[in-house]
Amino acid sequence: MRKQIMSNNQPAEAKIQNLKQVSAVWCIPILALAIGIWMFVQYISSQGPVITIRMPNASGIEIGKTAIKSLSVNVGVVTNVQLSEDYSYTLVTAQMNRDSDRMLKEDTSFWVVKPRIGSGGITGLDTLLSGAYIEMQPGDDKEDREHFVALENPPVAPVDAKGLRIILTSHHAGKLGVGDPVLYEGFTVGRVESVSFDIKSKLANYQLFIFEPYDSLARTNSAFMMLSGFNIQMNAEGVNVNVGSLESLMTGGVTFMTPDGDSESRQTEQLVHYRLFDSVHDYREKMYEKHLDFVMMFTESIRGLKVGAPIEYRGIKIGTVKKVPLRLPTSKEGFSNKEIPVLVRIDLGRIYDHSDEGSLEELQASFETEFNSGLRATLKTGNLLTGALYIGTDLYKGEKLPNTRQYAGFNIFPTKTGELAEVQKQLTELLHKFNKLPVEDTLKSMTATLKVSQKTLLSAERVANDLDRLLKQNDTQSLPGDIRTSLQQIQKTLNAFGPDAAPYQNLEGALSRFEEVMIELQPVLRQLNEKPNSLVFGDDKAKDPIPVGGHKS
Repeated sequence: MRKQIMSNNQPAEAKIQNLKQVSAVWCIPILALAIGIWMFVQYISSQGPVITIRMPNASGIEIGKTAIKSLSVNVGVVTNVQLSEDYSYTLVTAQMNRDSDRMLKEDTSFWVVKPRIGSGGITGLDTLLSGAYIEMQPGDDKEDREHFVALENPPVAPVDAKGLRIILTSHHAGKLGVGDPVLYEGFTVGRVESVSFDIKSKLANYQLFIFEPYDSLARTNSAFMMLSGFNIQMNAEGVNVNVGSLESLMTGGVTFMTPDGDSESRQTEQLVHYRLFDSVHDYREKMYEKHLDFVMMFTESIRGLKVGAPIEYRGIKIGTVKKVPLRLPTSKEGFSNKEIPVLVRIDLGRIYDHSDEGSLEELQASFETEFNSGLRATLKTGNLLTGALYIGTDLYKGEKLPNTRQYAGFNIFPTKTGELAEVQKQLTELLHKFNKLPVEDTLKSMTATLKVSQKTLLSAERVANDLDRLLKQNDTQSLPGDIRTSLQQIQKTLNAFGPDAAPYQNLEGALSRFEEVMIELQPVLRQLNEKPNSLVFGDDKAKDPIPVGGHKS
């Protein structure tokens, strides 16, 4: 500061000196700076980690508005959305809260909550007004993570949920969908959690989650099978209709069962692989692993015999038909060989009891003994409505074994002509015998006899007329009364054989009707000569298709 001193018209001289005092005005910006630093430190300390979430698309995601929630509590917010370098997915950046770092583990899951219509019903209706948000399912793994891949669908159960996870494998994909029910005795005990396809094994994998306490129902020997809402089957055993629950009727599902009385059965562990069967019938058919394959040679038509048709012994199922026919005749065999090979499978478990199950060698030796005793297979009608056939086996005494015991590497199961074919054969033989009868010769002979009879009757008529004239003469009337009486009796007798007499008319009518019947039978006889079995099966029925032999190239 400078001060100026004036006295008696003398020039003033300023005196300069430095002051050490600080102005109070500077306190305001210093205080503001301190507050700003404090607020910045508080902001930094309140922020959690920054994470990235990979999503197929950013539908419903808005920067600064879309929240990340866990159990309806905000734990973060979306700060940026960008496309990947190859434009195949979107990368969402989110700022998490301070306490959320303990929830970001290797098994943490994210998915977008929005209105969905699925097998479990309609979900996410609250987002119609508030907008979509990202749900986070915290993980419990030890390793931390900052980069995640969002789920396309919400998980069926949390990672820490109590229950059992099982993986079903199938050769066909698309059988089950996420959220489809898992049923036990018709009661829903779980859901399908995820669906995937293994490229190496070429198997579809369906992961199930069975809720506690129903997880104890799944055992090591349990069998899982598809459960369609409505199933109808028409086969040799008849018509079978199955109707499931209302939910399975709309969406389908999977069910499982555990055989009773198995002492080795115990509760299964997590992520154990099971085979998925198409149905309960398919499971029961494929539960027999040990089997013997035979070839049956049939000489009659096999129309109506389908793959899967049962093989029975007096009503007890012992196997199934595997291939019809096994193969067509080769160019060397031609169609001169009337036998058609059919591949069949005899199940070991259907013949021997599980408690005392034998071996395949014992089963083969047993069949050889039975073949020598007369065991034969025949085609039988299983369903008149569909025309389905099945194979029945029984003992027939006195049957000879075929000369050939193998065909295409398979042992031959001896066969016998079926009952229907036997009836047809006997009827054909009867018609052949009837055709050999001399019907036409007999008809000609009877016609000739009729003509001779007519001539005889005419001769008798002339004799009667002559006697009548003789009796009317005066000389004849003069004869004694007894002779005249005798002649009158003879006349009456001859009149009985005249054209107007009843015996003559009856004989003539009978011969005429017989001649008409024989004329009408001539077309029938010609039809029987051309096709003997038309009397049973009709003339308009379509013939069985006969394979046409191929030509060599």
